[in-house]
Amino acid sequence: MLRVPVLSASGKVLMPTKASRARRWLKEGKAKVVHNDLGVFQVQLTSHPNFQNTQPIAVGIDRGKHYTGVGVQSAKFTLWLAHLQLPFKTVRERMEQRRVMRRGRRGRRINRKADFSKRAHRQKRFDNRRQCKIPPSIRANRELELRVVKELSRIYPITNIAYEIVKANGDKGFSPVMVGQKWQLKNLESYGSVKQIEGWQTANIRQQLRLHKQKHSKGDAIPATHAVDGIALAASVFIRYGVTSRNSQGWIGEVKVQPAPFTVIRRPPVSRRQLHLMVPSIGGVRRKYGGTVTRHGFRKGDYVQATQGDKTYFGWVSGDTEKQVSVSDQNWKRLGQFSKNKVRLGKRCTGLIVLPTRRLSNLLPSRESV
Repeated sequence: MLRVPVLSASGKVLMPTKASRARRWLKEGKAKVVHNDLGVFQVQLTSHPNFQNTQPIAVGIDRGKHYTGVGVQSAKFTLWLAHLQLPFKTVRERMEQRRVMRRGRRGRRINRKADFSKRAHRQKRFDNRRQCKIPPSIRANRELELRVVKELSRIYPITNIAYEIVKANGDKGFSPVMVGQKWQLKNLESYGSVKQIEGWQTANIRQQLRLHKQKHSKGDAIPATHAVDGIALAASVFIRYGVTSRNSQGWIGEVKVQPAPFTVIRRPPVSRRQLHLMVPSIGGVRRKYGGTVTRHGFRKGDYVQATQGDKTYFGWVSGDTEKQVSVSDQNWKRLGQFSKNKVRLGKRCTGLIVLPTRRLSNLLPSRESV
């Protein structure tokens, strides 16, 4: 059953309500529709409610290298599912390209015919080997997860966060994965009580709940690849395996998994503005490349409606020319170049590309497949 998130008149996050009740509130003028960056339908009450009690709601995060599954679960309802497409590969490729460009500039700047003491070498300003920095690719992955959790805290009254951890062999302070994981766990503490779950525990909970998981084609943007583990992690807050009242081993607690909205989220792969190109331009005049600003009042990543003849397209601004605006789909493949006068702004860029599904996604296997 679909549950609609609710805000109080003062902006406090309340427990979700039934869709029929939310429709009645809107019809009677007791609530209004509010928007959020995750595209979740949400209402806000126009008057103060009699009760503002909340129940525990958990967020499960199945972190990964290329994809992350997120699930929001209460003891009685599954509220939201998400499949995050992480920017690991894009950031790594761009960091390699930046390194090549910097080496090229150093080679062009240094006069190697002069003595070493007279060359244009800038001395180091600090020791950059003792800062325990997180690699940019891993940091970008964790920041996208953190951004989603931050938005969820404005939609649901989150009390617990279950995070799947990994264990590296050897020096855990040297492993980039472990450093990023420690940094992420510390950040998540500001949104709720953090519970660390290992992979084998996630698998046991998933089997107990009889959730279907697709173990091949991990890149498929469906709930069965990664979001199912997010729900299993969130359910670990309400159930556990231990000694029952009859002095026997078994599962303690109860949680209900139901169909819920499913969303695919990624970052718009907008290129940064390059101060130097790979190949120096003739005459020293650089062509414009990268950046988020266009010449027609749009920003890259804005959700727009574009018209070309009898066809209407919906997509995100990805570039511009002197008189046209480039619009791309969710995979950042260009739908076409449209006249600036035939492009209408729908929503400003939020740093996220959100694709919610129109129907509820079921994590339980159908009776035909059993």
